[in-house]
Amino acid sequence: MSENPLQLIVRRMTWEAEGVLSVELAHPEGKPLPAWTPGAHLDVHVGGQVRQYSLCGDPNDTGTYRIGVLNEPSSRGGSRYVHTQLRPGQSVTASEPRNHFALEAADAYVFVAGGIGITPLLAMAREATRRGDAWRMVYGGRGRASMAFTAELAELAALGGDVTLVPQEELGHIDLDTVLAELSEGTLVYSCGPEPLLAAVEERCPYGRLRLERFAAPVVERTGDDEAFEVECRISGVTLTVAADTSILDAAESAGLSVNSSCRDGICGSCETRVLDGTPDHRDFLLSEAEHAAGATMMICVSRCASGRLVLDL
Repeated sequence: MSENPLQLIVRRMTWEAEGVLSVELAHPEGKPLPAWTPGAHLDVHVGGQVRQYSLCGDPNDTGTYRIGVLNEPSSRGGSRYVHTQLRPGQSVTASEPRNHFALEAADAYVFVAGGIGITPLLAMAREATRRGDAWRMVYGGRGRASMAFTAELAELAALGGDVTLVPQEELGHIDLDTVLAELSEGTLVYSCGPEPLLAAVEERCPYGRLRLERFAAPVVERTGDDEAFEVECRISGVTLTVAADTSILDAAESAGLSVNSSCRDGICGSCETRVLDGTPDHRDFLLSEAEHAAGATMMICVSRCASGRLVLDL
C-alpha cells in the first residue's frame, strides 16, 4: 500500500457478466482522483487483504475509478469479499494507481485477452481508439455469458477497432498461430489472462514486441542453491542478514520494518524498492529487461543479491 492511501467509497456495483462485478470507486467528498493511464492498477484493501485490480474505466473521468472483479472460489478471499460483502456506500482503502503495464507508442496494437484479463486491455483499446491508432482485440473466455464488457468493446469496434470474441465452449481456444502471424512492423502485442494463455503467446510472439501482465507467477526451475547476503536499510539504519531460505521482505518484516507488500510472487509491484548500492538478482515478472539491467529498483519479495551486499531505500 502506498504511503498516502486513498479513502474511497463504493459508488456503484454492476454485473458485467456471470461472476464478474464492476465496482466504481469515488472520493467521499466528490474530489478529483489521482490521474491514471491505461494498464494501471489499484492496490485495494478487501477483507483484510490487499489485492490488485486493473482500472478498466476511462482515464478522462477524474471522479471515478472502475475495477472489474471475478468471483473466484479458489482465490485467497479478496474476490469473495467483494462479491459477498462489499456494497455501495461502503468505504475502502486503496493505493494511488500504479502502472507497470503502460500502453507504449506504436503504429498498431494487437490485444489478446483471456477471461478477467480483459480489464486492462479494455482501457487500452479505449485509448487507442481515442488516438486514432489501429488495433484489434481477440478475447477468449469460457462462454459468452462469462465474458465481461463485450458491449463496450462492440462500441469501440464501431469507432474503428476490430474485436473477435472466442467463447471456448463454442469455438475452442484462441488460434494464436493465426492471430500472431505476420505482425506488421511497429505493432505491439499486449496480453493479459491466465498463465497458459500468456505462455502460449510468449512462444509465438517476436522478441521485443510483447507486453504481458500476469495474474500469477509462472513456475521457474532454478539450479544451484541460494546464499545468504547482507542488506543495509539506509532509511531505518538497520542491517539485515538475509538467509538463503528467506526473502528480503521476510527479513525486513522480522526486523520490525514496515514494508508495502501484497502478492509476494514478484508480479504486483507493491514491494518495489529503490536500490542505492549493489547489484540485484532480479527474479520478478514485472520489470522489463532494461529495468533489470539498470538495477535502480527491485522487488524484495522474490529478488535477491548478486553482489554479496545491497543498500536499499528502506
